[in-house]
Amino acid sequence: MDKRVANADVAIEKLFDGAVILSGGFGTCGVPENLIAAVRRKGTKNLTVASNNAGTMDAGLGLLLQTHQIKKMIASYVGENKLFEQQVLSGEIEVELNPQGTLAERMRAAGAGIPAFYTPTGVGTMIAEGKEEREFNGRKFILERGLRGDFAFIKAWKGDRWGNLVYRKTARNFNPVMATAADYVIAEVEELVELGTLPPESVHTPGIFVNAIFQGVNYDKKIEKRTVRKRA
Repeated sequence: MDKRVANADVAIEKLFDGAVILSGGFGTCGVPENLIAAVRRKGTKNLTVASNNAGTMDAGLGLLLQTHQIKKMIASYVGENKLFEQQVLSGEIEVELNPQGTLAERMRAAGAGIPAFYTPTGVGTMIAEGKEEREFNGRKFILERGLRGDFAFIKAWKGDRWGNLVYRKTARNFNPVMATAADYVIAEVEELVELGTLPPESVHTPGIFVNAIFQGVNYDKKIEKRTVRKRA
């Protein structure tokens, strides 16, 4: 069983217009840079993308906003991307904002076969509009539906040809739940290792969830907002 593919362009051959993509990442960490660049080259359009954030002006999902390939963003934090702000205000792109924990749980639930769940987060706010509300033990909850994608773009630190993945630090925030919640899961890794190299107890995403894997290139360790101490 060998799930390796040559590169990102080969990995997204099945991607189609109008697809729903779960795209990993937390800020600028754990972003599937090679896959996003491949989508830009392919020109796939009318995409719905679920991700914690919408990238920055010139990196991550911001590259697909530049080419107007995304029609809808499902996200929790979008404050660092002025291009995204402009497109939302002008009506070019639709946005569905989710509290961060709710977004993660929607995908985790979908991956576990749970169609919906109740949460107190968002009760009494715009988030609750149009959603079923119930009371449990004297507290109000709203119903949130599981979120599943046609594709998941995953970025891991290390992986093997079976698709077993290990994430590094903050990259572990959203990638693991996304890897369980899509019909076709593509993983790009910084390092492809031989079978048996990854200790079983250290594997974060088992290969059973992964359909294709490749070793990425030219990773750029960006800093979203550089803050330095003033010199004396």
